[in-house]
Amino acid sequence: MKTTKSILALNAFEPGAAGIEDARLAGLVARRRSHAGAASVLFYEEPIEMVRASGVFMFDAKGNRYLDVYNNVPSVGHCHPHVVAAIARQAETLAIHTRYLNETVEAYADRLLASFPGELSNLVMTCTGSESNDLAVRLACSASGGTGFVVTETAYHGNTALTTEISPSSFKTGHIPPHVRTVPMPAGRPGDGPGDLARRFAADVGAALGDLAEKGIRPAGLIVDTIFSSDGVFADPPGFLEPAVAAVRAAGGLYIADEVQPGFGRTGAGLWGFSRHEVTPDIVTMGKPMGNGYPMGGVVTRPELIERYSKNFGYFNTFGGNTVAAAAGAAVLDVIESEGLIANAARVGAELRAGLVSLAARHAAIGAVRGAGLFVGLDIVDPESRAPDPAAASALINGLKRRRVLVGAAGPFGHTLKIRPPLCFSADDAALFVECVDAVLGA
Repeated sequence: MKTTKSILALNAFEPGAAGIEDARLAGLVARRRSHAGAASVLFYEEPIEMVRASGVFMFDAKGNRYLDVYNNVPSVGHCHPHVVAAIARQAETLAIHTRYLNETVEAYADRLLASFPGELSNLVMTCTGSESNDLAVRLACSASGGTGFVVTETAYHGNTALTTEISPSSFKTGHIPPHVRTVPMPAGRPGDGPGDLARRFAADVGAALGDLAEKGIRPAGLIVDTIFSSDGVFADPPGFLEPAVAAVRAAGGLYIADEVQPGFGRTGAGLWGFSRHEVTPDIVTMGKPMGNGYPMGGVVTRPELIERYSKNFGYFNTFGGNTVAAAAGAAVLDVIESEGLIANAARVGAELRAGLVSLAARHAAIGAVRGAGLFVGLDIVDPESRAPDPAAASALINGLKRRRVLVGAAGPFGHTLKIRPPLCFSADDAALFVECVDAVLGA
């Protein structure tokens, strides 16, 4: 299955598609375009000039308040005062690169590693999820002696040269490289019994590994975002990943769990998405929500993988794991624990999914509702054929924006609403979102 749009084209502003009446906004768009050129990416049919945010809300230049159901970067809430204070306090005390010892950094590493299985005891900090996945690819190649990777058909794992190669959703034209094989998204089918999805996904991974072997390409690994967010959000049944991981390990490859989006409590079942599948990864990557808006990422793995790689290559990241990042990361963990955000994600996420399912009785355009915790996929389909309807999904997204609710798209056709609000999202916030979806579809 070939995605009809690249990931950046989903819900993107199209210059020249329609005039922008607001002169200031039109001027800002023109300035952005002149600065960034063709690389400029903005959301919505008419972009928004944002000026501040707090909790689950963002505010534009005209004072309009938007419910943010889009962002998993400010995971514990926009501009959370505890995180802001920790960043400011550390920035005015010491903000340096990473070749000096510092207790704040080491204390954070101790605390973060304590949340992983014992064998995953080494942490390398980076600045972004892309950097994390880039290093993970190198570690897997070093450990396995191979170069081949298996990913899902609509995967996104970053924007470095290495991670773009394993991100089919980034390609607008051409083909993925010869050392990469894609497998279908792990979607359930009518009539599936226990274990059917797990067996089917493992068989797809096995076939991809076999094709690599036929071409003389030794496998290095299977890398998956453990909630398959770019594929359209596929979380269930818990444990379905295990046979596929066994297959890649039997072929000599490693399992890389990309936790950039599902990590830090979003699935409502512990800090890490992979824990729902009861299989320990060889490498875990992190990013986006790690610093609640402060850029930071990380790679957690076994010591022998780091040691083997380091015999042949050096790795140094000037800002990865700097003192301010460590302070931000520690503050995020504080808030997740003190505010019970993992339990909140489980409870409110269940209410949100139930509310969306209830709308299907009134709106035939609603297809499947999937997810775990506060990560939900909502399919929009043609009411008669039940086929994916990306145009209707886009209309819903922009209709919600006009009602001051922000949400994005995902999936191979762009017909899935990717719902991932800050983890402090309340039952009232969930009810408001469901009410607005109901109103837009009704209109």
